[in-house]
Amino acid sequence: MCGIVGIAGKQDAAPVILEALKRLEYRGYDSSGIATLVGGHIERRRAAGKLSQLGEALRKHPLTGHTGIGHTRWATHGAPTEANAHPHASARVALVHNGIIENFRELRDGLLAKGHKFQSETDTEVAVHLVTDYLDQGLDPAQAAIIAVRRLTGAYALAMIFKDEESMVVGARKGSPLAVGYGDGEAYLGSDAFALAPFTNRISYLEEGDVAVIRGGEVEIFDSEGRLANREVKIASASAGLVDKGGYRHFMAKEIHEQPEVIAHTLAHYLDPAGPCVSLREAGVVEAFANASRLTISACGTSLYAALIGKYWFEIIARLSSEADMASELRYRDPVYPDKGVALFISQSGETADTLAALRHAKAQGQKILVIVNVPESSIAREADIVLPTFAGPEIGVASTKAFTCQLSVMAALAIAAGRARGTLNAEQEAKICAALLETPRLIVEFLKQEPKIETLGLEIARATDVLYLGRGVNFPIALEGALKLKEISYIHAEGYAAGEMKHGPIALIDENVPVIVIAPYDALFAKTISNMQEVMARGGKVVMISDARGLKEAGSQAWQTIEVPDVDPLLAPLLYALPVQLLAYHTAVAKGTDVDQPRNLAKSVTVE
Repeated sequence: MCGIVGIAGKQDAAPVILEALKRLEYRGYDSSGIATLVGGHIERRRAAGKLSQLGEALRKHPLTGHTGIGHTRWATHGAPTEANAHPHASARVALVHNGIIENFRELRDGLLAKGHKFQSETDTEVAVHLVTDYLDQGLDPAQAAIIAVRRLTGAYALAMIFKDEESMVVGARKGSPLAVGYGDGEAYLGSDAFALAPFTNRISYLEEGDVAVIRGGEVEIFDSEGRLANREVKIASASAGLVDKGGYRHFMAKEIHEQPEVIAHTLAHYLDPAGPCVSLREAGVVEAFANASRLTISACGTSLYAALIGKYWFEIIARLSSEADMASELRYRDPVYPDKGVALFISQSGETADTLAALRHAKAQGQKILVIVNVPESSIAREADIVLPTFAGPEIGVASTKAFTCQLSVMAALAIAAGRARGTLNAEQEAKICAALLETPRLIVEFLKQEPKIETLGLEIARATDVLYLGRGVNFPIALEGALKLKEISYIHAEGYAAGEMKHGPIALIDENVPVIVIAPYDALFAKTISNMQEVMARGGKVVMISDARGLKEAGSQAWQTIEVPDVDPLLAPLLYALPVQLLAYHTAVAKGTDVDQPRNLAKSVTVE
């Protein structure tokens, strides 16, 4: 995850920004940079690699100026080079950016036609030239920034400074977090409160679509409609800890809302948006899948449900015979592994004892070992042949949320790569799926607007003693994950079923006191899922239907409650439909007053058998 810092202060900004960027190193980065106003003109220092390289550049060529922005970059568009490092700048504006601008190609083409010249491979530079274009049309900096960001599609956070505008910094947020810090006659921007802790403990968090205009110590925040908005100023803890709750009540809520950002960064590692196509940096992956006789996927808990979705994807996209099994069983049942077999293990922590033991068994049987982990220095990563990282960042809540969707993001990219390697997917098909993948961060931002409705529904679900979840195809594992989330943090008994299995026993549990959560995107299995839903309603079950606009139009009027999800490629629906079941579990647990972040009897990483 990229890190952003902005300062409209009273002292030289560059040394202070550098120290703030060091506090954001935990987010991961591959280059960094700082821009300040020097005599009204924009000057920059940038470097690839660690912050020490930027520090050395500043030692050799110091930057003065009290107004500045800084950035630690995790490469999305373009390699991690100095030329691609942020801040990007024209003569009139410098800008740093966290996230992905989906419509950068369209905007770039239009700007090129107007004579703008680009110096980097990044999507970020499009925003620089777009703001510059509006400045050239005579708009003042605040107006230019506000109008420009409204034209950007994607999930992003931005901070910018302007030529001859001393003490002015503008920030914008859509999908990626951004905080405003309030000081004595000065103000700040940061990716989180931890970055701003050395300056102030008075923090407000920008909401979706907000633009903050800082002029010295004065801050104006405009909402997505352009209206002045008062955002609550909160007192952050003095130490600010390694990570904080970002203005949310619980870490789990923060981590749910971080998903547009972390999915974007995970996809950036595996996809080339300019293609769009898969671009794997890990050597040997394509060869492993091209020659694989079978794929064995194994994990525990939520990661197991990611594995089950992966099984569908690898078989549908790559026509690769796949098996998904819980590691705690796989390690003991003495499985038969084929020659030229590939085994894929998934773990957030990389320390899960059962998964590690299953990995060692598969390795001893001659399988090629791939792992998807969020901690690349972990035990599971060290024992793998190929490590495929997620970029979820620290996940504090015991109930996994953002790590799950990042695992799915990696799995989707791998399935596409396997399809190309095995000749089951052509370039046109690859581009179509990759384009749909790249849209998911924006779609999640759009869906999160439904949260108030889900919070109200959580009050109803909290009264239940039993809840059932139904899904079909790639969404069956989302039913399992929804039930697990509810059990983990609300302590309500819940079960997930393949919808077609209801008539084979579970339908006996249905009565008017049992909410049934039906995951039913409008896909090839929609009619069958709705048929199962009607069987539930005929027996008095209280159906909560989760679907898109077309699905709700056809069948939503029959349900007790509905949740609308944006249209998404049906193959990739699990990436989006994970969000409503996460939020429903969260708000149900809050309504019941349980310890959401540290539920009873559970640990974040299960390192014992």
